[in-house]
Amino acid sequence: MTTQSIAIDAMGGDVGPKVTIPASLDALKKYPNLRIILVGDQIQIESLLKKYDEINHPRLSIHKTTEVVLMDESPQSALKNKKNSSMRVAINLVKNGNAKACVSAGNTGALMATARFVLKTLQGIDRPAIASNLPNRKGATCMLDLGANADCSAEQLLQFAVMGSMLTTAHTKKKNPTIGLLNIGSEEIKGNDVVKKASELLKNSHLNFYGNVEGNDIFKGTTDVVVCDGFVGNVALKTTEGLAQMMGKFLLEEFNRNWLTKIMGLFSIPVLKAFKKRLDPRRYNGASFLGLNGIVIKSHGGTDAFGFRYAIETAIEEVDNKIIENIKKQLDLETKSKK
Repeated sequence: MTTQSIAIDAMGGDVGPKVTIPASLDALKKYPNLRIILVGDQIQIESLLKKYDEINHPRLSIHKTTEVVLMDESPQSALKNKKNSSMRVAINLVKNGNAKACVSAGNTGALMATARFVLKTLQGIDRPAIASNLPNRKGATCMLDLGANADCSAEQLLQFAVMGSMLTTAHTKKKNPTIGLLNIGSEEIKGNDVVKKASELLKNSHLNFYGNVEGNDIFKGTTDVVVCDGFVGNVALKTTEGLAQMMGKFLLEEFNRNWLTKIMGLFSIPVLKAFKKRLDPRRYNGASFLGLNGIVIKSHGGTDAFGFRYAIETAIEEVDNKIIENIKKQLDLETKSKK
Protein backbone atom coordinates (compact mmCIF):
# COMPACT_ATOMS: atom_id res chain seq x y z
CA MET A 1 0.00 0.00 0.00
CA THR A 2 1.25 3.51 -0.86
CA THR A 3 2.40 5.71 2.00
CA GLN A 4 -0.16 8.44 2.69
CA SER A 5 0.85 11.83 4.10
CA ILE A 6 -1.53 13.66 6.44
CA ALA A 7 -0.98 17.27 7.53
CA ILE A 8 -1.92 17.89 11.17
CA ASP A 9 -2.73 21.36 12.46
CA ALA A 10 -0.75 20.68 15.63
CA MET A 11 -1.75 23.96 17.30
CA GLY A 12 -5.52 23.76 16.74
CA GLY A 13 -8.13 23.05 19.41
CA ASP A 14 -8.58 23.91 23.05
CA VAL A 15 -5.36 22.13 24.08
CA GLY A 16 -3.28 21.99 20.92
CA PRO A 17 -0.04 19.94 20.79
CA LYS A 18 -0.73 18.09 24.06
CA VAL A 19 -3.61 16.38 22.24
CA THR A 20 -2.59 16.41 18.57
CA ILE A 21 0.92 14.99 19.06
CA PRO A 22 0.11 11.89 21.18
CA ALA A 23 -2.83 11.21 18.84
CA SER A 24 -0.51 11.44 15.83
CA LEU A 25 1.98 9.06 17.43
CA ASP A 26 -0.80 6.56 18.18
CA ALA A 27 -1.96 6.75 14.57
CA LEU A 28 1.58 6.13 13.31
CA LYS A 29 1.78 2.97 15.44
CA LYS A 30 -1.52 1.69 14.07
CA TYR A 31 -0.92 2.55 10.39
CA PRO A 32 2.53 1.51 9.08
CA ASN A 33 1.94 3.28 5.73
CA LEU A 34 1.05 6.60 7.31
CA ARG A 35 3.31 9.64 7.25
CA ILE A 36 2.40 12.69 9.36
CA ILE A 37 3.45 16.30 8.94
CA LEU A 38 3.02 18.23 12.19
CA VAL A 39 2.37 21.88 11.35
CA GLY A 40 2.96 24.51 14.03
CA ASP A 41 5.36 25.93 16.58
CA GLN A 42 8.58 23.95 16.14
CA ILE A 43 9.84 24.48 19.69
CA GLN A 44 6.61 23.26 21.30
CA ILE A 45 6.33 20.30 18.95
CA GLU A 46 9.95 19.19 19.41
CA SER A 47 9.64 19.52 23.19
CA LEU A 48 6.69 17.12 23.28
CA LEU A 49 8.27 14.71 20.81
CA LYS A 50 11.34 14.51 23.05
CA LYS A 51 9.06 13.78 25.98
CA TYR A 52 7.63 10.80 24.08
CA ASP A 53 11.12 9.87 22.80
CA GLU A 54 9.92 10.20 19.19
CA ILE A 55 11.94 13.19 18.00
CA ASN A 56 13.56 11.12 15.25
CA HIS A 57 10.51 9.16 14.11
CA PRO A 58 11.15 8.21 10.45
CA ARG A 59 7.56 8.87 9.33
CA LEU A 60 7.10 12.13 11.20
CA SER A 61 8.18 15.60 10.10
CA ILE A 62 7.67 19.15 11.35
CA HIS A 63 6.61 22.10 9.22
CA LYS A 64 7.38 25.27 11.15
CA THR A 65 4.82 28.09 11.39
CA THR A 66 4.71 31.25 13.48
CA GLU A 67 0.98 31.95 13.90
CA VAL A 68 -2.08 30.29 15.42
CA VAL A 69 -5.75 30.88 14.61
CA LEU A 70 -7.55 31.47 17.91
CA MET A 71 -10.70 29.53 18.72
CA ASP A 72 -12.76 32.75 18.91
CA GLU A 73 -11.12 34.48 15.94
CA SER A 74 -13.33 35.56 13.06
CA PRO A 75 -12.94 33.74 9.73
CA GLN A 76 -12.21 37.06 8.02
CA SER A 77 -9.37 37.82 10.45
CA ALA A 78 -7.88 34.36 10.04
CA LEU A 79 -7.95 34.66 6.23
CA LYS A 80 -6.53 38.16 6.11
CA ASN A 81 -4.05 38.20 8.98
CA LYS A 82 -2.94 34.61 9.65
CA LYS A 83 -1.39 33.44 6.37
CA ASN A 84 1.40 31.66 8.25
CA SER A 85 -0.89 29.98 10.77
CA SER A 86 -0.68 26.24 11.39
CA MET A 87 -4.22 25.90 10.01
CA ARG A 88 -3.54 27.78 6.76
CA VAL A 89 -0.21 26.09 6.11
CA ALA A 90 -1.65 22.61 6.75
CA ILE A 91 -4.32 23.30 4.13
CA ASN A 92 -1.67 24.70 1.77
CA LEU A 93 0.19 21.38 2.03
CA VAL A 94 -2.94 19.65 0.69
CA LYS A 95 -3.24 22.26 -2.06
CA ASN A 96 0.34 21.77 -3.30
CA GLY A 97 0.22 17.99 -3.04
CA ASN A 98 2.61 17.50 -0.12
CA ALA A 99 -0.24 16.04 1.94
CA LYS A 100 -3.30 14.02 0.98
CA ALA A 101 -5.48 15.43 3.77
CA CYS A 102 -5.54 17.98 6.57
CA VAL A 103 -6.86 17.38 10.11
CA SER A 104 -7.56 20.29 12.46
CA ALA A 105 -9.32 20.80 15.78
CA GLY A 106 -9.26 24.55 15.27
CA ASN A 107 -11.92 27.22 14.81
CA THR A 108 -14.66 25.70 12.59
CA GLY A 109 -15.60 28.92 10.78
CA ALA A 110 -11.99 29.83 10.08
CA LEU A 111 -11.18 26.30 8.92
CA MET A 112 -14.11 26.20 6.49
CA ALA A 113 -13.40 29.70 5.15
CA THR A 114 -9.68 28.99 4.71
CA ALA A 115 -10.24 25.56 3.16
CA ARG A 116 -12.77 26.97 0.70
CA PHE A 117 -10.48 29.88 -0.21
CA VAL A 118 -7.36 27.75 -0.68
CA LEU A 119 -8.76 24.51 -2.14
CA LYS A 120 -11.87 25.82 -3.94
CA THR A 121 -14.98 23.69 -4.51
CA LEU A 122 -15.29 20.75 -6.87
CA GLN A 123 -16.88 21.39 -10.26
CA GLY A 124 -20.61 20.82 -9.84
CA ILE A 125 -20.63 21.70 -6.14
CA ASP A 126 -22.04 25.09 -5.19
CA ARG A 127 -21.12 24.98 -1.50
CA PRO A 128 -19.13 22.65 0.74
CA ALA A 129 -21.03 20.79 3.47
CA ILE A 130 -20.11 19.45 6.89
CA ALA A 131 -20.82 15.74 7.33
CA SER A 132 -20.39 13.46 10.31
CA ASN A 133 -21.58 10.12 11.66
CA LEU A 134 -24.14 9.90 14.46
CA PRO A 135 -24.74 6.65 16.37
CA ASN A 136 -27.89 4.68 15.60
CA ARG A 137 -29.37 1.29 16.54
CA LYS A 138 -27.61 -0.43 13.65
CA GLY A 139 -24.29 1.41 13.70
CA ALA A 140 -24.05 4.98 12.43
CA THR A 141 -25.93 7.48 10.26
CA CYS A 142 -24.05 9.91 8.04
CA MET A 143 -25.72 13.31 8.33
CA LEU A 144 -25.13 16.50 6.37
CA ASP A 145 -25.13 19.47 6.30
CA LEU A 146 -24.35 20.13 9.97
CA GLY A 147 -23.96 23.88 9.88
CA ALA A 148 -22.05 25.21 6.89
CA ASN A 149 -25.12 26.36 4.92
CA ALA A 150 -28.14 27.76 6.75
CA ASP A 151 -30.15 28.16 3.52
CA CYS A 152 -29.96 25.68 0.66
CA SER A 153 -31.60 25.16 -2.70
CA ALA A 154 -33.05 21.83 -3.80
CA GLU A 155 -30.12 21.37 -6.18
CA GLN A 156 -27.66 21.86 -3.32
CA LEU A 157 -29.47 19.24 -1.22
CA LEU A 158 -29.03 16.84 -4.14
CA GLN A 159 -25.32 17.67 -4.17
CA PHE A 160 -25.15 16.95 -0.43
CA ALA A 161 -26.82 13.59 -1.05
CA VAL A 162 -24.22 12.69 -3.67
CA MET A 163 -21.37 13.58 -1.32
CA GLY A 164 -22.96 11.82 1.66
CA SER A 165 -23.52 8.68 -0.39
CA MET A 166 -19.88 8.54 -1.50
CA LEU A 167 -18.66 9.25 2.05
CA THR A 168 -20.76 6.42 3.47
CA THR A 169 -19.46 4.05 0.82
CA ALA A 170 -15.90 5.03 1.78
CA HIS A 171 -16.50 4.38 5.48
CA THR A 172 -18.78 1.34 5.37
CA LYS A 173 -18.01 -0.23 1.95
CA LYS A 174 -21.75 -0.18 1.11
CA LYS A 175 -21.94 0.29 -2.64
CA ASN A 176 -25.41 1.83 -2.78
CA PRO A 177 -26.27 3.40 0.60
CA THR A 178 -29.81 4.58 1.24
CA ILE A 179 -30.52 8.32 1.31
CA GLY A 180 -33.17 9.96 3.47
CA LEU A 181 -34.34 13.58 3.18
CA LEU A 182 -35.01 15.05 6.62
CA ASN A 183 -38.55 16.40 6.79
CA ILE A 184 -41.41 17.04 9.22
CA GLY A 185 -43.14 13.88 8.03
CA SER A 186 -42.60 10.89 5.78
CA GLU A 187 -45.51 11.77 3.46
CA GLU A 188 -44.63 13.32 0.10
CA ILE A 189 -46.98 16.27 0.68
CA LYS A 190 -45.05 17.35 3.79
CA GLY A 191 -42.31 19.98 3.87
CA ASN A 192 -41.58 23.32 2.27
CA ASP A 193 -41.11 23.94 -1.45
CA VAL A 194 -37.34 23.41 -1.33
CA VAL A 195 -37.65 20.02 0.35
CA LYS A 196 -40.43 18.94 -2.04
CA LYS A 197 -38.33 19.89 -5.06
CA ALA A 198 -35.28 18.17 -3.58
CA SER A 199 -37.35 15.03 -3.13
CA GLU A 200 -38.24 15.05 -6.83
CA LEU A 201 -34.60 15.56 -7.83
CA LEU A 202 -33.48 12.69 -5.61
CA LYS A 203 -36.18 10.39 -7.04
CA ASN A 204 -34.85 11.06 -10.53
CA SER A 205 -31.19 10.66 -9.55
CA HIS A 206 -28.98 7.56 -9.65
CA LEU A 207 -28.84 7.51 -5.85
CA ASN A 208 -30.66 5.01 -3.67
CA PHE A 209 -33.30 7.44 -2.41
CA TYR A 210 -35.49 6.04 0.38
CA GLY A 211 -37.76 9.07 0.73
CA ASN A 212 -38.55 11.51 3.50
CA VAL A 213 -37.39 10.68 7.02
CA GLU A 214 -38.14 12.28 10.38
CA GLY A 215 -35.82 13.19 13.23
CA ASN A 216 -36.29 9.90 15.07
CA ASP A 217 -35.23 7.99 11.94
CA ILE A 218 -31.69 9.32 12.39
CA PHE A 219 -31.23 7.11 15.44
CA LYS A 220 -33.34 4.21 14.21
CA GLY A 221 -30.91 3.81 11.33
CA THR A 222 -33.74 3.97 8.79
CA THR A 223 -31.32 5.20 6.13
CA ASP A 224 -27.53 5.24 5.82
CA VAL A 225 -27.46 8.96 4.98
CA VAL A 226 -29.70 11.82 6.15
CA VAL A 227 -29.66 15.04 4.12
CA CYS A 228 -30.81 18.47 5.31
CA ASP A 229 -29.78 22.12 5.23
CA GLY A 230 -27.17 23.36 7.70
CA PHE A 231 -29.65 25.19 9.93
CA VAL A 232 -31.77 22.09 10.54
CA GLY A 233 -28.71 19.84 10.77
CA ASN A 234 -26.93 21.96 13.34
CA VAL A 235 -30.05 22.26 15.50
CA ALA A 236 -30.51 18.47 15.35
CA LEU A 237 -26.85 17.88 16.23
CA LYS A 238 -26.84 20.27 19.20
CA THR A 239 -30.17 18.86 20.44
CA THR A 240 -28.67 15.36 20.32
CA GLU A 241 -25.60 16.48 22.26
CA GLY A 242 -27.74 18.17 24.90
CA LEU A 243 -29.99 15.12 25.28
CA ALA A 244 -26.99 12.82 25.73
CA GLN A 245 -25.52 15.10 28.40
CA MET A 246 -28.86 15.26 30.21
CA MET A 247 -29.25 11.47 30.18
CA GLY A 248 -25.77 11.05 31.62
CA LYS A 249 -26.49 13.56 34.37
CA PHE A 250 -29.83 11.91 35.25
CA LEU A 251 -28.20 8.47 35.48
CA LEU A 252 -25.49 9.80 37.78
CA GLU A 253 -28.04 11.54 40.01
CA GLU A 254 -30.20 8.42 40.33
CA PHE A 255 -27.29 6.11 41.17
CA ASN A 256 -26.14 8.57 43.85
CA ARG A 257 -29.61 9.02 45.38
CA ASN A 258 -29.03 6.73 48.42
CA TRP A 259 -26.89 3.83 49.65
CA LEU A 260 -29.07 1.22 47.93
CA THR A 261 -28.85 2.88 44.51
CA LYS A 262 -25.09 3.29 44.99
CA ILE A 263 -24.73 -0.46 45.56
CA MET A 264 -26.90 -1.15 42.52
CA GLY A 265 -24.67 1.22 40.58
CA LEU A 266 -21.59 -0.85 41.45
CA PHE A 267 -23.22 -3.99 40.06
CA SER A 268 -24.24 -2.04 36.94
CA ILE A 269 -20.73 -0.83 36.11
CA PRO A 270 -20.04 -3.39 33.30
CA VAL A 271 -23.34 -2.53 31.58
CA LEU A 272 -22.78 1.21 32.02
CA LYS A 273 -19.27 0.97 30.59
CA ALA A 274 -20.57 -0.84 27.51
CA PHE A 275 -23.36 1.73 27.17
CA LYS A 276 -20.89 4.59 27.44
CA LYS A 277 -18.58 3.01 24.86
CA ARG A 278 -21.37 2.72 22.29
CA LEU A 279 -22.29 6.40 22.71
CA ASP A 280 -18.77 7.76 23.26
CA PRO A 281 -18.63 10.91 21.06
CA ARG A 282 -14.88 10.51 20.68
CA ARG A 283 -15.46 7.42 18.54
CA TYR A 284 -17.51 9.52 16.11
CA ASN A 285 -15.07 12.43 16.08
CA GLY A 286 -14.01 13.81 12.73
CA ALA A 287 -16.42 15.83 10.59
CA SER A 288 -15.72 15.89 6.85
CA PHE A 289 -15.70 19.11 4.85
CA LEU A 290 -17.15 17.71 1.62
CA GLY A 291 -17.17 19.36 -1.77
CA LEU A 292 -13.63 20.74 -1.72
CA ASN A 293 -10.67 19.96 -3.99
CA GLY A 294 -8.95 18.30 -1.07
CA ILE A 295 -9.73 16.35 2.09
CA VAL A 296 -10.21 18.41 5.26
CA ILE A 297 -11.32 16.84 8.54
CA LYS A 298 -12.56 18.89 11.49
CA SER A 299 -12.00 17.43 14.94
CA HIS A 300 -13.97 18.62 17.95
CA GLY A 301 -11.93 21.36 19.61
CA GLY A 302 -12.32 19.93 23.10
CA THR A 303 -11.53 16.30 22.35
CA ASP A 304 -8.65 14.35 23.86
CA ALA A 305 -5.89 12.37 22.12
CA PHE A 306 -8.15 9.31 21.81
CA GLY A 307 -10.82 11.34 20.00
CA PHE A 308 -8.33 13.19 17.79
CA ARG A 309 -6.89 9.88 16.62
CA TYR A 310 -10.35 8.96 15.31
CA ALA A 311 -10.34 12.19 13.28
CA ILE A 312 -7.00 11.17 11.79
CA GLU A 313 -8.44 7.75 10.97
CA THR A 314 -11.36 9.42 9.20
CA ALA A 315 -8.87 11.25 6.99
CA ILE A 316 -6.99 8.02 6.26
CA GLU A 317 -10.21 6.25 5.22
CA GLU A 318 -11.18 9.06 2.86
CA VAL A 319 -7.72 9.11 1.26
CA ASP A 320 -7.57 5.32 0.88
CA ASN A 321 -11.07 5.17 -0.61
CA LYS A 322 -10.51 8.07 -3.03
CA ILE A 323 -13.52 10.01 -1.76
CA ILE A 324 -12.95 13.06 -3.99
CA GLU A 325 -12.57 11.00 -7.17
CA ASN A 326 -15.77 9.08 -6.36
CA ILE A 327 -17.73 12.28 -5.70
CA LYS A 328 -16.55 13.64 -9.07
CA LYS A 329 -17.68 10.46 -10.86
CA GLN A 330 -21.12 10.52 -9.24
CA LEU A 331 -21.55 14.22 -10.01
CA ASP A 332 -20.66 13.57 -13.65
CA LEU A 333 -23.25 10.78 -13.75
CA GLU A 334 -25.97 13.03 -12.32
CA THR A 335 -25.03 15.87 -14.71
CA LYS A 336 -25.15 13.62 -17.79
CA SER A 337 -28.55 12.24 -16.80
CA LYS A 338 -30.01 15.77 -16.89
CA LYS A 339 -28.96 16.33 -20.50
